[in-house]
Amino acid sequence: MGDVLTEEAGPGGLAQLGGLSRLADDDLRTMLLIRHFELKLLDLFDRGELSGTTHTCLGQEYVPVALAPLLAPLDHVFSNHRGHGHYIARHHDPHGLLAEIMGREGAICAGVGGSQHIHRDRYLSTGVQGESVPVAAGVALHLKNREVGSLACVYIGDGTFGEGAVYEALNMAVLWRLPLLVVVENNGIAQSTPTGSQMSGTVRGRAEAFGAGHTRLTSLDVNELRTGLRPVVDLVRHEHRPQVVEFVTHRVGPHSKGDDTRPAQVLREARSNDWYDLYAAAHPEHFSSLDAAQRELIADIAEEVAARPLSTWEPPCV
Repeated sequence: MGDVLTEEAGPGGLAQLGGLSRLADDDLRTMLLIRHFELKLLDLFDRGELSGTTHTCLGQEYVPVALAPLLAPLDHVFSNHRGHGHYIARHHDPHGLLAEIMGREGAICAGVGGSQHIHRDRYLSTGVQGESVPVAAGVALHLKNREVGSLACVYIGDGTFGEGAVYEALNMAVLWRLPLLVVVENNGIAQSTPTGSQMSGTVRGRAEAFGAGHTRLTSLDVNELRTGLRPVVDLVRHEHRPQVVEFVTHRVGPHSKGDDTRPAQVLREARSNDWYDLYAAAHPEHFSSLDAAQRELIADIAEEVAARPLSTWEPPCV
């Protein structure tokens, strides 16, 4: 097993040296729930039963699951265009999310947010790259002044470091000592552009330029990751020291519904580092029963949600 914290691995590979540790049932169930939710979306698109677009987090499901128990109910979570896993790990609500994407009754936002734009309680996602970081910094300022002990967690990708708002927000967060946790899912590609072709330097270098802490995570093992993340989250929550946590990960699925332009070798490397297959090989008995159950659950949810009436939305009175 590779180190949880490392400077050695690049975005191209995680180089697993051993099996993943056995997960708690709830953690594995959530990871598998996200996996089969995402696969079902791609299936529904292929069959012409969904409109719009969607960006799945296949291969990255373990990231929000590792973080989930470290985030308190009063923390704010900001997500992005690839956010279904973030939402499910936070709210455990595949019914509402699928209804939102399908525009059916019971939708989180009455079906007007779709796949990318979700708001529920203290959770917000948007498809505008980088936009959530300054918003999260502003919320973190409020939390520092009015709700001490809570933090703002914002998920971004490596491609988002092309947005100037990210740097403005990091500058203010460090200068004002805000409880801001920036989680970077570095999957090595920004839509169709390899990270090395569009970003100079490193995520660490950019974080440290503003005085923010940086932690690089290459493990796929949720138990290891959570142990390593706990003190980092505590720094944000209790000492108001902004932190950038970089997960070196792989996107197993396409950028969007079916647009994957990566070379075959890159796709093979991504699949060889997929936690799903690695965990199945390490713990076949634990994996197989829960995997089958979550696949069936998502199939049932999709059938039930598809049979609901269309969602209706009334614009607010102004």
